[in-house]
Amino acid sequence: MTTTFLLERLNTPLGQMLLATDPQGRLRTIDWHDHEEKMHQLLRTQYPGQHIDLRESSDISSAAQAIMAYFEGDLAAIDTLETFTGGTDFQRAVWAALRTIPAGQTISYLELANRIGRPTAVRAVGMANGANPISIVVPCHRVIGSGNKNSLVGYSGGMQRKRWLLEHEKALQPLLQEQQAELPGL
Repeated sequence: MTTTFLLERLNTPLGQMLLATDPQGRLRTIDWHDHEEKMHQLLRTQYPGQHIDLRESSDISSAAQAIMAYFEGDLAAIDTLETFTGGTDFQRAVWAALRTIPAGQTISYLELANRIGRPTAVRAVGMANGANPISIVVPCHRVIGSGNKNSLVGYSGGMQRKRWLLEHEKALQPLLQEQQAELPGL
């Protein structure tokens, strides 16, 4: 069985982004040009037994327009984009919970596990977060480490991109203020 997605290449402040939609216009995957092989691997994992045909498209989809508006400062432009993924039920539950994190906010992996009713599944939540095929729209970059460090950990697109995205969304400043408040003598 062959499944066809339309692939667009967008120039963003973080490098070229790869965005694929299905014939219904639903986002199926977003990744970066320097992670294209990982994107193909995620698609093979999510859709076992199917051949995924990514056809280059020169048309600009409504999803691509929303992504560009996001990068231009309209952070809410991506909030209502329709997505569709493969993956397990658990992964889809994690990805749905990610979409409830507003721009400008971050949560820990533990809090994310609690949100899906699986407080002891922090590692599994981290693995599902890392397997997210639709970065930015399914905002895995808004998940940070737990504890008193509230650290920027793990982002498959690279830590520089995670930091940029959180700065773009004005989520990094509250983290830095919290870290400074925890340091004695400041």
